[in-house]
Amino acid sequence: MKIDVKNLANKGKLTMKQHSPEILVVTGIVGVVVSAVMACKATRKLDPVLEAHKQSAEAVHKKYAAGKDDHAEKRELTGVYLKTGVGIVKLYGPSVTIGALSIAGILTGNNILRKRNMALAAAYATIDASYKQYRGRVIEKFGEEVDKELRFGSHQEKIEVVETDENGKEKKVKKDITVMGSGLSDYARYFCVGEAKAAEPNSDYNAFFLKAQEELANHMLRANCFLFLNDVYDMLGIDKSIAGQAVGWVYDKNADDHGDNYVDFGIQEVYRKRSDNPEDYEKVFLLDFNVDGNILDHAQNKGLITD
Repeated sequence: MKIDVKNLANKGKLTMKQHSPEILVVTGIVGVVVSAVMACKATRKLDPVLEAHKQSAEAVHKKYAAGKDDHAEKRELTGVYLKTGVGIVKLYGPSVTIGALSIAGILTGNNILRKRNMALAAAYATIDASYKQYRGRVIEKFGEEVDKELRFGSHQEKIEVVETDENGKEKKVKKDITVMGSGLSDYARYFCVGEAKAAEPNSDYNAFFLKAQEELANHMLRANCFLFLNDVYDMLGIDKSIAGQAVGWVYDKNADDHGDNYVDFGIQEVYRKRSDNPEDYEKVFLLDFNVDGNILDHAQNKGLITD
């Protein structure tokens, strides 16, 4: 079997470069621990050095006890201190060097990760802007309904439902409904029992609750000047997401090109097929949040949040 050594070496270089931040941080942590252990061992050897210094200094003081040559005494004492200093450096020098290199490795790894995150944020901003422009063209040409159908994979169906009339009598009626597909965005969520802890079986209650929480979210945005999507998820009893830690809203009326300056849950009452019975449908609320995108850089630049 022929092995391509050059190809393996290149793959190894790529792997090392890919995981270099983790390698630097882990190596740095190990180095700090080793440095601490070495410093402890060096401390055990410090007493003889200090004792030798004490004896040498006392010998110099006795030699010039009469005080006839102060300059000579100072010179000899200086030599004693220098010798002691060299001894201490020899004891602690290796541990200090390893510790300094370890801290430098940790900081370098963190710097690499920071640069990569900045590059990812820039790439995300470009993609997000392109996506919003594309949606704008779709809405302009085909309308908002077509935009929703394409985004969520939804379609219209006519089903038979049981409704109660004003006299309290139940009757079957044909009804056109919007049935959702599986094309939810990373930020959109269903608000219903089983997927949101705050949801109730009563649809009217859920509608009232969502509007109230939307108003509260806008008050929070105006008060704090920023709001993360995870904060809104938490208000609604929805599980937080990784993206929700960076995505959200910024309230900044001076930035004409940044966001809407308000929170919109994008509340839609839709239907979807039941998981326990694909032939039947359940009515749920779809929340399609109008997030501004990654708000960390913008909020930090405005001094709204700090590292």
